[in-house]
Amino acid sequence: MKKVLVILLVALTVFTAFVSCSKKSADATQAAATTTTSTAATTTAAAATTSTATTTAAASSVTYVRGDDEAIYEEVLGDYEALSAAAAAEPNDDARFVLYAQAEAYLLDSAVMIPTTTQGGAYTISRVAYRTIPYVNWGNDDDRWYSMIISDEFISKEERAEMIEMWNAAVKGEGTYDAAAYLKSKGHTIVTDYRTTFSTAPVTLDTLNTSSQSDTEILVNTTDNLVQYNNLGQMVPSMAESWSVSDDGLTYTFNLRHGAYWFTSEGTVYSEVTAYDFEAGFQHMLDAEAGLEWLVDGVVKGAGAYLYEGGSWEDVGYKAIDKYTVQITLEEPKSYFLTMLTYSCFSPICKPFYESRGGVFGKQAYADAYSAGTINYGLATDVSSQVYNGAFLLQKLNPDSEIVVVKNKRYWNKDAVKLNSITWIYDNGENMTALYNDVVNGTYAGLGLTEGSGTLALAKADGNFDKYAYVSDTTSTSYFMGLNLNRGTFALESGAVASGKTEQQKIDTETAMMNKNFRKAIVSAFDKETYNAVSRGQDLALTNLRNMYTHPEFVQLSTEQTDQYGHTFPAGTMYGEMVQYYCDQLGAGITVADQTNGWYNAEAAKKYIEAAKAELGDTVTWPIVLDNVYYSPNATQVAQAEAVKQVIEAALGKENVIINNVEATTSSDFYASGYRASNGEAGNFDIFYGSGWGPDYGDPSTYLDTFKGYGAGYMTKVIGLF
Repeated sequence: MKKVLVILLVALTVFTAFVSCSKKSADATQAAATTTTSTAATTTAAAATTSTATTTAAASSVTYVRGDDEAIYEEVLGDYEALSAAAAAEPNDDARFVLYAQAEAYLLDSAVMIPTTTQGGAYTISRVAYRTIPYVNWGNDDDRWYSMIISDEFISKEERAEMIEMWNAAVKGEGTYDAAAYLKSKGHTIVTDYRTTFSTAPVTLDTLNTSSQSDTEILVNTTDNLVQYNNLGQMVPSMAESWSVSDDGLTYTFNLRHGAYWFTSEGTVYSEVTAYDFEAGFQHMLDAEAGLEWLVDGVVKGAGAYLYEGGSWEDVGYKAIDKYTVQITLEEPKSYFLTMLTYSCFSPICKPFYESRGGVFGKQAYADAYSAGTINYGLATDVSSQVYNGAFLLQKLNPDSEIVVVKNKRYWNKDAVKLNSITWIYDNGENMTALYNDVVNGTYAGLGLTEGSGTLALAKADGNFDKYAYVSDTTSTSYFMGLNLNRGTFALESGAVASGKTEQQKIDTETAMMNKNFRKAIVSAFDKETYNAVSRGQDLALTNLRNMYTHPEFVQLSTEQTDQYGHTFPAGTMYGEMVQYYCDQLGAGITVADQTNGWYNAEAAKKYIEAAKAELGDTVTWPIVLDNVYYSPNATQVAQAEAVKQVIEAALGKENVIINNVEATTSSDFYASGYRASNGEAGNFDIFYGSGWGPDYGDPSTYLDTFKGYGAGYMTKVIGLF
């Protein structure tokens, strides 16, 4: 499964980026880290590679032809695929983490992508209490806002610091954390209606037929899974009151609560939630093949055979044993399996309602019905085309103006729901001064303050910065820039966002992209500190920088491990420390720790570009032109695009590389060029830094599987493949 994310038009960090802020610290101390640059890498002679693009007709009349995805993947990442497979096959958790660290180091050293930033790490002012929504590094639960506590006024730095202490004590079992009671004792009034902004509306209400966070982040508030996390990071019952695991670790049995119901958007009871709804949801997810199914391939017994080998549903290990019992059987024990259940691929659907709207089961039957347009379930144009078993009911979805959910007054756990409504207002980030004023006036609960948008200056001028601003926690989400290895689109169907490159320049670009030293030159020349400073300001330019794909502290060793080369890692070693070790062994010249400019090295970049020129010889004409798409109505994106152009061209020389910033005048065109491109061929860019990944469960594979080849990895499309 996957949680696909887009970098919101960066200045638009209203409470959308902010509320993942239940996972963000309320520490108001500025980050004081200084820039750390990687040591000059020794440029090793890599075998010169030739482009799979071909030249047709005479030299005076050439035509770019897109290459073969499988051949390119095998050449560039074939060894990564093998390393990942070896890790996945290792049953011991600690040994698997070591093997995944080797695979990740190889991925980073291949230079097909460069991690850029994570969420958070921004100056923020807010009325939302510290960590009052589910707190977890993976899955969908951090988008569940039912327990959010909001004040009628901004929370001061001192108050936030005291709440942090209370939360930390509660996590240790040394007290309770009642944010509402605390704020009331300080004279605050609790607000029960929450308003935030959105820039991309859901395109479906069918949670199991999408893998985009822009769809699921709203729908998760209307749907309950078997289990979920609370605000202290503890897994607690939801639709399942209890569960057990067989001695061999293969069979999980969940006992559902009685008296939980599905409701229409208006709050009318439709039917009771049963085990058959969970079984139906899982089969529908497999039938739909919308980008969630690969998560369970090789995990749930028989799922892969059903998906790819014509296997029978009867042989899939996901069954309703009776009305209130769900049983899941695995292919092999997975220590992290329970953490997977908080993601949307394990959500239920109301089976009788789904069928009443034309829904069918079976891969071919579903494909036929979908093609015929006879399924009217979960339509984004009709909130009544879905029923809901969660804390909120979706009552309005206008993609150009407003989305509204209201409290389900008959929800099984209604006393835990602290909000009466959540309203998302469309805002594309074009008028940040007006947005800031709306936050100050109480229309919205909070805002991330950035230099590029002008909101940081406004807060400093009116005193709100000194009184209320803090630096939000960073998260486990990793954004990155992808290098397109096999570009297939040079303009949208409308003709918008069109590249100005000639056919020969297209061929030259792909030829260069297939050369590792050329890619290393690009990523080494990318000064992320400068790029980030135009939005965050220089004092926070490093705070949210990320330098590896997986969060460096996502997992750690519980026991001492010795790898196949004889190197020993002690118990307690963080995952990022192992990745750093293997990057050093490869001579990658990368510092993987957060909050460092860990890839930028202008001197190494120059060496890499000279090595690339020597290897490529006369197969290309220099300079190589790289298209970078940006959203022009947003001032921060304009500034970032210009920064990317300046730093790369300055390091490599315009005689070698030119960054061509290609304007997208609408947000839909910007998203279509990258984030919402359906596959690698549809990506309309040479470099793109508008996508990222948030983990779905508690194992490094949740990140690294996204770069598996041959259509199995979701994020390979950001490097132009599959």
